[in-house]
Amino acid sequence: MAKSTVVPFEQPSEFSPDPLTEVIESGAKHLPGAAVQAEVSAFIAEHAHLPDETGRPRLVRHGFLPERRVMTRIGSAPVVTGRVRDRGSDPDGTKIRFRSSLAPPYLREARSVEELLS
Repeated sequence: MAKSTVVPFEQPSEFSPDPLTEVIESGAKHLPGAAVQAEVSAFIAEHAHLPDETGRPRLVRHGFLPERRVMTRIGSAPVVTGRVRDRGSDPDGTKIRFRSSLAPPYLREARSVEELLS
């Protein structure tokens, strides 16, 4: 029985086997949250011409909903949706509500993942 003289090489924990892939995955996981924030900004800008009773902007940012994770093809991605507060109301008493088209309230998996699983 011969002893092996090959010593296994251990990679340091900070070293990634493919740094480019790691950077791409990291950026892609933050992209859905950034897209939803851009959607909130566009929604508020679209209604910027509407003042409340005191002349201030009617729609304002009002914090964030709790972070939730959405399953995508590259893995789980955090999504934080901003809250929008309507400080006024229409003559009939209705308020303007923000609903994200990118991350609806009950979305747990991206549509592409649902198609892959079915």
